[in-house]
Amino acid sequence: MPDYTHINMARNHYRPAPAEITYKGRKFLIIDRPTKQTMATFIEELKKHGVKDVVRVCEATYSTDILEKEGIRVLDYPFDDGAPPPDDVIDNWFNLLKNRNKEDPGCCIAVHCVAGLGRAPVLVAVALIEMGLKFEDAVEMIREKRRGAINAKQLAYLEKYRPKSRLKMKNGNKACVIQ
Repeated sequence: MPDYTHINMARNHYRPAPAEITYKGRKFLIIDRPTKQTMATFIEELKKHGVKDVVRVCEATYSTDILEKEGIRVLDYPFDDGAPPPDDVIDNWFNLLKNRNKEDPGCCIAVHCVAGLGRAPVLVAVALIEMGLKFEDAVEMIREKRRGAINAKQLAYLEKYRPKSRLKMKNGNKACVIQ
């Protein structure tokens, strides 16, 4: 039987392991899109991180039924591959963060696109910028765990992005206040 180990290692090189990004009490899990073959591992990873919400920013290619049976909600905020998120996606993203913070502060929210290197990291970077990080620091924090994340067009978007105080600390609390 042929040895396919080198192929799997190459595949892992292009699809980094799921990355939990934690900052000021907020947790995000950046992960790639599951397939039929990887769905059980995907769910296991979500449970390991205590994820209750998955934001899918790519086209829907799998049924959400199995996730819903596990108590995990999938929200679809798709936008074009390689592009920055449109305003409606940003608004939906911050509405989710606001609601989840009220219901379960400190929980982990998963975000995925196809490979977890473009659209998903950009949404997490926007949240980090709103929480007070400079865009360079947000990108660096993500790229430490998701090598190759965020393309040039998305980087230019993040550089121009101006926070609107939607996520900020209040009275020295460790919990985020979302406005």
